[in-house]
Amino acid sequence: MNERIEQLLEEIRQAAAQLKDDAAVEAYRIAYLARKGKIAALFDELKNVPKEEKPAAGKALNTLRQNAQTLLGDAVAALAADQTGAAAGVDLSLPGRRPARGHMHIVSQTVDEISSIFRRMGFSIADGPEIETDYYNFESLNFPADHPARDMQDTFFLTKNHLLRTHTTPVQVRLMEKYQPPIRAIFPGKVYRNEVISARSHVQFHQVDGLFVDRDVTFADLKGTLVTFAKMYYGSSLKYRFRPSFFPFTEPSAEMDISCYLCGAKGCRVCKHTGWLEILGCGMVDPNVFASVHVDPEEYSGYAFGIGIERTAMLRHGLDDIRLLFENDMRVNKQFN
Repeated sequence: MNERIEQLLEEIRQAAAQLKDDAAVEAYRIAYLARKGKIAALFDELKNVPKEEKPAAGKALNTLRQNAQTLLGDAVAALAADQTGAAAGVDLSLPGRRPARGHMHIVSQTVDEISSIFRRMGFSIADGPEIETDYYNFESLNFPADHPARDMQDTFFLTKNHLLRTHTTPVQVRLMEKYQPPIRAIFPGKVYRNEVISARSHVQFHQVDGLFVDRDVTFADLKGTLVTFAKMYYGSSLKYRFRPSFFPFTEPSAEMDISCYLCGAKGCRVCKHTGWLEILGCGMVDPNVFASVHVDPEEYSGYAFGIGIERTAMLRHGLDDIRLLFENDMRVNKQFN
């Protein structure tokens, strides 16, 4: 019996060395470890072994079965390692999957593009606090306490004298307090209005205000700067016009329109069938604003302008609802990567 056990152990070792796939593993299991396998057949013959030899023969058979099971387990583990480690089942000749990449939000893209255009025209970039005082947001910009122009602003007041800024124009006052002319800068940033959220308005949005103060600055300089910006941003073939308007901190004041590039000025839903799109407000700095920062209006003059970032992005891309820019809908955001 011992000799037959040794012979079968050697046979099992040789068979285990050939376990290269699942079919060979299953054949090995059936041949040696199944109920009708070769090891089970030897256990059946144990009854014919002399009584005094049975304990040793039984122990040898148990060891044989354990060895066969160990060799099978090792072969199965090796096959699994080969399949995962070598990426079995994967066609390595196929092109890889491109990982998803993030991109700048359309509002940030618009701010960067507008800022780049004005940098090329010699403007620097400045910033100011989003929590402003009543003085900088209103009074220094020619909004007296009882001025009806305050009704134009729906303001979030934090205290009696502190508020969330309603425009980025206060930055021009801070600049003129800190620096002597000439000053040429733009100041992009977030602003807040206490308004009902709708397709055309939101409680928070972004603006880019600009200021140029020096000797002998004229309205012609303002028009030249803004027309250059409009043609660089919207296209060189557009037409433009300036319409009289009112802002407390500029006099005279105007709004700038460009011909609707979406319909070729023929009239469409975006331009409300007028053929024109309003893109910004502007004007010459009011002498009262110069007086609040101790700049002599007899010696210096300047112009200022303000551009709504969301409105600019909506006009350029044909969007009709400002809420699309704030809802983080990836179906919208992916269109502008």
